[in-house]
Amino acid sequence: MRIVVSEFMSLDGVVQAPGGPKEDTDGGFAHGGWSMPYFDMEVMGSEIDRAMQSTQAMMFGRRTWQVSAAAWPQQSGDPFADRLNALPKYVVSGTLTEQDLSAWQDSRLVRPGELRETVERLRAQEGGDLQIYGSASLVRTLLSEGLVDEYRLMIEPVLLGGGKRAFPEDGRLRKLKLVSCREAKTGVLICVYHPAED
Repeated sequence: MRIVVSEFMSLDGVVQAPGGPKEDTDGGFAHGGWSMPYFDMEVMGSEIDRAMQSTQAMMFGRRTWQVSAAAWPQQSGDPFADRLNALPKYVVSGTLTEQDLSAWQDSRLVRPGELRETVERLRAQEGGDLQIYGSASLVRTLLSEGLVDEYRLMIEPVLLGGGKRAFPEDGRLRKLKLVSCREAKTGVLICVYHPAED
């Protein structure tokens, strides 16, 4: 399996709360839902659908899982929701319990200390992708550990001036290779990157 990070991202690298005003207000973030005006169903929707077809499992940090678990299990008849609800979901958390995870079918608890071992085990399996969306802290950890195989970034034409970012700020140089780039009618660039060979 490949480890794939998918993010809605502002031009200044912010990934916090793209979907709604109350999604994540940490740090006084006041721009929740910033991504929605730029969503192009034809181009971005088709890219998301295509990505979901190759996804075999999902991985979430605690907050992204909680937001998603409050929204998606009630959806039906929508191909994205049906696919997401049916997939195995790995939830990285030091505070949630197995009982908490019963709120969304096929959710499996991964303690932070088990993350690397779990990802390496999944990576060694045959199959499609393990996709992570949102989950900025989890993505930073995976990136720091060199455990990301692909980045799918929907880079949106907006500057948010601050907020959570998915990339580590550890001073380390990481080279990427652009695999594809598509432009949505709203000015969003859908860019796919792979780690570059040194």
